[in-house]
Amino acid sequence: MRRLSKASKFNFFHLKEVKVLCRGKFDDDANLKGANRYMNMDYDLFMQEILKTARAEIEGAGYEQLRTPEAVEEAFARPGTTLVMVNSVCGCAGGIARPAAAQCVHYDKRPDNLVTVFAGQDKEATAAARYHFGEDHLPSSPSFVLLKDGQVVAEVGRYEIEGHDPMSVVTNLQANFEEYCDEL
Repeated sequence: MRRLSKASKFNFFHLKEVKVLCRGKFDDDANLKGANRYMNMDYDLFMQEILKTARAEIEGAGYEQLRTPEAVEEAFARPGTTLVMVNSVCGCAGGIARPAAAQCVHYDKRPDNLVTVFAGQDKEATAAARYHFGEDHLPSSPSFVLLKDGQVVAEVGRYEIEGHDPMSVVTNLQANFEEYCDEL
């Protein structure tokens, strides 16, 4: 008997559920391509909703979205301090990094500018930001990079976010603000 991989098992059982949910629309196995299209459409709609929510969360916290390389260059040329959040759709971005990004700015010393690029979505903007961060920067998302007059002065990488609680990330970011930012 042929064994199915975990992914195959998931797809097989998920397709079976889709067939049930679609009330016989895909009655025979020849129509599984139709079921796959149906699932992909739902997945795409689901992902668009997640992206919309992730963008709204960070924008609502006061961060400017940089969606093009030109916007990145313009933002990084601003004088003063700039906190860059490299956003993502992963769980640690939604459960830890975005809440930390929103909370960390409630501090006496904070960056002059708050900006974000969205890894995996605004690919050219993210690549431009990572290029600016330099060769020593480990490209990870989510992450934070603090710039002062366009130069990287501090980073909080994914390894300092994933597996930590939002308040420990806030504390880490605010320690950087204390060192590099002016009181507002």
